Amino acid sequence: MGLLSWIILGLLAGWIAKFFMPLGKVGVIKTIILGIAGALVGGYISTFFGLGSVNGFNFYSLLISVLGAILLIYIYRLLK
Repeated sequence: MGLLSWIILGLLAGWIAKFFMPLGKVGVIKTIILGIAGALVGGYISTFFGLGSVNGFNFYSLLISVLGAILLIYIYRLLK
């Protein structure tokens, strides 16, 4: 995936994750970073368990990214 695809996927994943687990006022840049980090975390976890990875701009990759971003928000809330 190219850089622009990661940014768009990150924006969508971060926005959807914020919908399920609101963070308050978070800017677009933080949302993109949260989504990209969620894609990395979700991709690593799903690859570890043999469920696939984030390998393109498709529904399954978006789902993995959103779940990873939700996990990151949950961990962030625990630490804060």
